[in-house]
Amino acid sequence: MTVLWESNKVDGIVEGTSSESWTCSGISIDSRSMEKGDLFVALTGENGDGHAFLQNAANKGARAALISQNIESPPLPTIRVPDTLKALEKLGIAARERSHAYRIAVTGSVGKTSTKDALKTIFKEQGLTHGSVSSYNNQWGVPLTLSRMPQDTQFAIFEVGMNHPGEIRPLTQMIKPEIVIITSIEEAHTEFFDSIEDIARAKAEIFEGMAERDIVILNRDNPYFDLLSKLAREHDLRIWGFGQTEGADCRLLSWERVGDKSRVCADVGGKQFSYVLPLPGLHWVLNSLAIVSAAYLADAHMEKVITSLALIEAPEGRGRRYTGSFTILDESYNANPASMRAALAVLGQSGRGRKIAVLGDMREMGDRARAHHEDLSEILVENGIDMVFCCGPLMAHLYERLPHSMKGGYAPTSLELLPLVLKEVQPGDTLSIKASLGTRAKPIVEALLDLQRERIS
Repeated sequence: MTVLWESNKVDGIVEGTSSESWTCSGISIDSRSMEKGDLFVALTGENGDGHAFLQNAANKGARAALISQNIESPPLPTIRVPDTLKALEKLGIAARERSHAYRIAVTGSVGKTSTKDALKTIFKEQGLTHGSVSSYNNQWGVPLTLSRMPQDTQFAIFEVGMNHPGEIRPLTQMIKPEIVIITSIEEAHTEFFDSIEDIARAKAEIFEGMAERDIVILNRDNPYFDLLSKLAREHDLRIWGFGQTEGADCRLLSWERVGDKSRVCADVGGKQFSYVLPLPGLHWVLNSLAIVSAAYLADAHMEKVITSLALIEAPEGRGRRYTGSFTILDESYNANPASMRAALAVLGQSGRGRKIAVLGDMREMGDRARAHHEDLSEILVENGIDMVFCCGPLMAHLYERLPHSMKGGYAPTSLELLPLVLKEVQPGDTLSIKASLGTRAKPIVEALLDLQRERIS
């Protein structure tokens, strides 16, 4: 077992006392997914109380538990503190301070997780790399990722998210990133903001954790590039732009779709690079410019970077492709107007068979929610989508506006829509399932995967 933390070190950091000595190889906040040798942190909050799962953690092989309640006869060694989340934050900061890792953080309205995962893939070929798993980008995900970071990490990749003003500020102070990527500023979580400019300003909170002359990588094509540049300069940060716009430091020269791949040519700091992405779509191409920029600015070995780009894949629920007698594009994790446009553009260029969109509500859209859903009708027509299935009260407005020939079916919920979709699928079809997580479209993807496997067997 590789030792991540020792009890005497942790006791000093969190200002607690372990009931007995221990070492751990990892840290977990969920007894269901924890691994043998982990330190279990019993968080309390809206989603439950981790103290109720101490026995589960012990059964899974936890070495110790960080707790805030008085537990009689606990089933494993414990360290008691007033607040387990604050203790986790202290542990995360200590992990950052003891490491010499080059720290890169990703935020933005769209593409955060995909970009973060791609960065992890390419930097693994450069040295020992650690990073956020899944979408661990919030008030517990960031300190958890930090606290799990091995001391000898060379590159650390973090995802930083928010849906309210002020949420990024404490996270960036924990990470203190040396390079920040802001993928794009779009209409997302607008229910909690008065304007898109306010979203940009909230994303710019990430600059507050950076040191002078650190680097901010910004989307040169985005309308909020100038505002973000101004805010970055106020912190004496260096600015690097990527995109198609003339004058971008990393500029897209050309790209073409070749089957399910994208062939890209870009100018990066005055040097020309060509590479292949195993993913289709302009949104992936533009995100790759940010990824290449970060590698270039971190002095990565660029030949290895170009090779590694061919290995990246879409995260589950964010465009992952499953091919069989028909093709499934799993976009079920999140949705906003910008990501909807990108997903429907990819679907429109897919294959020769029927192109079927299965759409669920876009959440947190505020006063313009109905209009955003209705506007999708034009995008669906423009991309040549053959058939559309919809679920959710907001998508009902879109379904009403669709041409009759495109209507595949509507239901109030994803589970009610599922049998309508399954009944319609034919060999050669390509289906894109796109919705906000709260719409619960994942069961549709899972049912389609089952059907795909049945048809193979």
